[in-house]
Amino acid sequence: MSPSEKPSYRAWFQSFAHPEERYRLDEIVYTDREGGLLEVVHDLDELRKTSAEGWKKLFDGRRHHNEWPYGSGVWGLKEWVLPEISNNNVVSMYEGHSNLFWAERYGRQVGVEDLWIKLCGNSHTGSFKDLGMTVLISMVSEMRARGVDVPAVACASTGDTSAALAAYAAAAGIPSIVFLPRGKISLAQLIQPVANGSIVFALDTDFDGCMEIVKQVAENDGIYLANSMNSLRIEGQKTVGIEIAQQFDWEVPDWLIIPGGNLGNVSALAKGLDLLFDLGLIQRRPRLCVAQAEAANPLYLSYQRDFRVMEPIVARPTFASAIQIGNPVSAAKAIDALKRYDGVVEQASEVEIAEACAAADRTGLFNCPHTGVALVALDKLVANGTIRKSDRVVVISTAHGLKFTDFKIRYHEGKLPDVPATRANSPIELGAKYDLVRDRMLREIESRSR
Repeated sequence: MSPSEKPSYRAWFQSFAHPEERYRLDEIVYTDREGGLLEVVHDLDELRKTSAEGWKKLFDGRRHHNEWPYGSGVWGLKEWVLPEISNNNVVSMYEGHSNLFWAERYGRQVGVEDLWIKLCGNSHTGSFKDLGMTVLISMVSEMRARGVDVPAVACASTGDTSAALAAYAAAAGIPSIVFLPRGKISLAQLIQPVANGSIVFALDTDFDGCMEIVKQVAENDGIYLANSMNSLRIEGQKTVGIEIAQQFDWEVPDWLIIPGGNLGNVSALAKGLDLLFDLGLIQRRPRLCVAQAEAANPLYLSYQRDFRVMEPIVARPTFASAIQIGNPVSAAKAIDALKRYDGVVEQASEVEIAEACAAADRTGLFNCPHTGVALVALDKLVANGTIRKSDRVVVISTAHGLKFTDFKIRYHEGKLPDVPATRANSPIELGAKYDLVRDRMLREIESRSR
């Protein structure tokens, strides 16, 4: 390749509805002129100057090496994420590269021979939100270096977004503000932004109410918005699909199942897969499933009407608190992604969520309730024949189960309301005598071997 042919990688904000409307990535803008969503768009002509095999060789060569910042699962794909940012302004904790857990035993139980769980919760703050936050905070760091006035970064959250924002902002030395619905997130999630030094507001409202507040402080007070309506977040989250393909030696599974709340995750997943397909690294598209809690299911209700109408609802309390969202900001992008990927939407009741988590945990997993929602969807799609026994299926696990120990403890104590807890497994309290312990131990081994 001659110097004149050397690629000049670039990206910009573009209106999702009006592609002619564009903005630089260092502009403080979250919507188009009509209030619609933006997306980050890359110059595909420049990216195509490198062959599919060339991209594979580059990305494979960077995996698990420590040349800054390419050891990160996100920044190892820098040309496809934020190609023009200075490496000196990248804020990374070497996120990504989370493992694929071959769920062989659980797969046999639900009737799938080739089931994998993508453990995105094996990350610095314990959720997939790290993938998007490294990109957003890095761009803020770049903007501040260019002289753009960004006094602080803020988000509304039901837990995981606030943890990621707090950690990455602290690492960058940028003030952060989080708005949480009071009493509606786990203590493990609450303590993360507190410990990382964020300004934490616990408000008497739900996520959607917090979202309205954060949009107002962004518009009126110049605070930079870090929720997924900021499409920089999607650029990091899209690497999940790319990473899965790379882990399967640049093949995609037949199905990807992902929990959905604000719905930026499924549009991000599709966006990464689009790049793989458009640049020739994969030859076919997988099918997608978005799984929602029945208590917060506006996308599922829209799907039942062939997406003709998408109406906000008042989300009810759910064990899957991070997706307790009734008015998802990325609905339009999610619907577009599902249509492109022959997608489906399923829902899970509270009993189904709790029992699916318990069943999967018995096979060696340790699932958050949001992953439980996706596992319920898997079970239903297998039962109705949509997913075949021979299909390769990947369930996206969005957060670590340790962030939801209160949910798990209450399950095993039989204290979750209206949940029968058929797999409850409480500690056995006995006197410290060998005979007592031996007799009970042998009875338990026999009963659990049946």
